[in-house]
Amino acid sequence: MTERIATVERNTLETRISVTINLDGTGKSSFNTGVPFLEHMLDQVARHGMMDLTITCQGDRHIDDHHSVEDIGITLGQALSKAVGDKKGLRRYGHAYVPLDEALSRVVVDFSGRPGIEHHADYRRSHIGQFDTDLFFEFFQGFVNHALLTLHIDNLRGHNAHHIAETIFKAFGRALRMALELDPRMAGIMPSTKGSL
Repeated sequence: MTERIATVERNTLETRISVTINLDGTGKSSFNTGVPFLEHMLDQVARHGMMDLTITCQGDRHIDDHHSVEDIGITLGQALSKAVGDKKGLRRYGHAYVPLDEALSRVVVDFSGRPGIEHHADYRRSHIGQFDTDLFFEFFQGFVNHALLTLHIDNLRGHNAHHIAETIFKAFGRALRMALELDPRMAGIMPSTKGSL
């Protein structure tokens, strides 16, 4: 099997980011982004997605976290797209429900080649610690646009914002893991009647 590993660097006047991803890893992660709550969430993606992630970011956090969070999403999407390759043999679709105490979220992904996002979550407060909850959508929007996939996020219930966010990111990791698995019955076959994704 070809290794599904990629490194992408993205440098702008606002951020300098490096992402390395191994889609067939063991769930190891290393982060140095200056945005601790996002790192906590990305650790869930790595662990539950069984992928190895290394992400560094130097951003203009003296303004706020917006550019860092959005650009990490963009760069992670680029790295994942590069690591996936031609998508032959891919299961393509993935879904997961994850609970945490009173919170329950569902995430569904399709490596369709078409970016699309439906994000339905009411975090009930504007910040989790120092993290602005508006930035969750910015992260996922940046990711989707560059990973070229369709992503549906639905928080089904919950009132604790931390729990809601954590169920979403855990489900996101598990849905990615399912979609990214190689199906031995589809070996060498594009998972689309169009013949391309």
